[in-house]
Amino acid sequence: MNSYFKNMTGRLRTAGWISVLLLAVAVCVLLVGCGQTKSAQDSRDISAELVYESSLEIEYAEEFSADFYEGGYTLLTIADGSRFLLVPDGKKAPEDLAQDVIVLQQPLSNIYLVASAAMSSFADLDALDMIRFSGTRQSDWYIEDAAAAMADGSILYTGKYSAPDYEKILAEGCGLCIENTMILHTPEVKENLEKFGIPVMVDYSSYENEPLGRCEWVKFYGILTGKQTEAQKIFDEQKKYVDDITARLTDGNSAVSDGKRPTVAYFYISSNGGAVVRKGNDYIPKMIEMAGGSYIFSDLGVDDGKASSSVNMQMEKFYEGTRDADYIIYNSTIDGEIGSIDELVAKAPLLADLKAVKNGNVYCTGKNFYQETNVCGLMVSDIYSMLTGSGDMVFLKKVN
Repeated sequence: MNSYFKNMTGRLRTAGWISVLLLAVAVCVLLVGCGQTKSAQDSRDISAELVYESSLEIEYAEEFSADFYEGGYTLLTIADGSRFLLVPDGKKAPEDLAQDVIVLQQPLSNIYLVASAAMSSFADLDALDMIRFSGTRQSDWYIEDAAAAMADGSILYTGKYSAPDYEKILAEGCGLCIENTMILHTPEVKENLEKFGIPVMVDYSSYENEPLGRCEWVKFYGILTGKQTEAQKIFDEQKKYVDDITARLTDGNSAVSDGKRPTVAYFYISSNGGAVVRKGNDYIPKMIEMAGGSYIFSDLGVDDGKASSSVNMQMEKFYEGTRDADYIIYNSTIDGEIGSIDELVAKAPLLADLKAVKNGNVYCTGKNFYQETNVCGLMVSDIYSMLTGSGDMVFLKKVN
């Protein structure tokens, strides 16, 4: 009997400890859940005077968010943690506003635009009049409206990201500086601008791996410029290109919907004679996949942990990887467009033996492609046209 009671007592103690542990786990889960909900709420509770209404519906982008408040106030939050409160014209910022929130009084003007990726959004939204200063020279713009605005003096060149003309910027009362992530390499410039009272915003659209995520930044600039409806239309138009092609690829009526997908290489030749290709998880390979193709280096650099979107390859290694590719696309961003296959082969004689070169399936991007960030849907359509031999192309041209 004594042993029986001892065993029972031990079991009861064990059961008691298990119950305590289970209760502790439940409490922890509850607290964590509450903490997460509270954290999300806290990020929007920036002032007792502002009443939260809703948030922007974002489908693909991951590097920004937007929250709307009663009275027309909007909070823009960027991936680096910076927050900006857009205050409607004629209204004031709350006196108890969270200290880290930067106030931008609408309407904005005299913007210093260093992030070239944002120029297409301002141009497409018909908001170039908000920009006064550019970090890109007139000769380097392939966006016609931007080049024209610099030609007539509406937009002034005031130095690149690392060497702005502070005197000129301050003389005309710059209201906002929009930088690209290159500014992270020269933080002292950002600090100087902020010391002069100029708010600095960093565009993180280049960190978006989804093509439509990059395009969705037009919504960010639509809010910034007060043209949210127009921005939604621009995004919806690009999304429709992708949706239409997806439908063709799945309904069995496309030339690339059945069997093995055609393989595609995307690259340029560097000054040292090597090839520069995109990582497999970059947005360019994803556009190729969305168009019905298969990127030839789909596994390249995916898990290397590096921020760069490209990889340098020795020509011999590049040749081994691409000799059987069905199509090659030459990236003209760095050294310009190629006018003929002979010109391409002159850069690297090994390329003459590529299957795509022998079959005449050589294409080149236009130099304006990388500045036209709101056209990913159209680029997917171009690649689809290349693969199927149907339809006109805007950003790709065949090289003979």
